[in-house]
Amino acid sequence: MLPALAQLGRGDDADRALGVALTELEADPVGTAPGRFGFDEPELALHQAEAHLVLGRAEQARARAEASADACSGGTPGWAAATLVLAQTEAVVRPDDAAQRAVDVLDRIPAARLRSTARTRLARLDALLPDRTISGVADLHERLRVLPAVIDDHGQAITSAMAPR
Repeated sequence: MLPALAQLGRGDDADRALGVALTELEADPVGTAPGRFGFDEPELALHQAEAHLVLGRAEQARARAEASADACSGGTPGWAAATLVLAQTEAVVRPDDAAQRAVDVLDRIPAARLRSTARTRLARLDALLPDRTISGVADLHERLRVLPAVIDDHGQAITSAMAPR
C-alpha cells in the first residue's frame, strides 16, 4: 500500500501503512529474512525510499535508498533500482553525482539485462536533471538516447521508456 498511497499524495496514510507493515514484519518470526516471498530488507528500504521521494522527503528518501543499495550486491537488479532512486534524490542538488550513479548502472548492467523498471527510473532521472551543459549530465543523456530498445521473444523491439524527449 505504501507506494500507492504515496503516489496519491496521502503522506499520513502512507506513514500509517508503513508503521503497520513494520510492526507485522517485526512480529513475524521469519520477518524480513532474505527470500521471504521474494521480499527482503533492501526491497523494503527501496519501497520506503520511493515513497519518501514521491512525498517530497528527499533526505529520508536518500537515507533509505542508500541503505537499500548498500545491502545489495553490486550489479544486481536490486542494486540498480536502489542506485537509480538514490540518483533521483540527488538530481536537483548534485546533478553530476546523480548522472555518474546512473552511468555506473549502465556500465555494470548490459542493456539486454536492464529491467524495464530500471529503464523507467532512468527516464525519470533524465527528466529531473536540470542542466544538460554539465558534462556528466550530457554524457548520461547521450547514453540514454542511444540505449537499445528491449527486444521481445520474437525479436521485435518493445517500445521503451527511454524514447527521446
